[in-house]
Amino acid sequence: MCKAHAIVHAGICGFVTEVTASGNDDQEVTFTITSPCANIQRLAAALPADIDAYSEIGTGYAGIIWTAAHSIVRGNCSGCIVAPAIFKAMQVAAGLALPAESVINIERVGEDTTS
Repeated sequence: MCKAHAIVHAGICGFVTEVTASGNDDQEVTFTITSPCANIQRLAAALPADIDAYSEIGTGYAGIIWTAAHSIVRGNCSGCIVAPAIFKAMQVAAGLALPAESVINIERVGEDTTS
């Protein structure tokens, strides 16, 4: 069994989500997702018990994870980085990607402070 674990600091909301993906046969992946965010809790609840990683990769943004994320995580939260972390953890758990740290740092630049 291969497992992938991700800790996601989503940003200004301050929410930290933990994603554990477990692959039994390098294709079927199950998730344990814990988050204080109500949107991510709904997203986690919407995912089936097992996800076929090969099918998810093949369907891309039309797959189960992205479809659920697009229908549940809306408004200002549409840019949330948790859904990509779920997808990447699935790939690692299925042996379809190597684990590596992923970082997004966003800063304001060129802001006019004279007005």
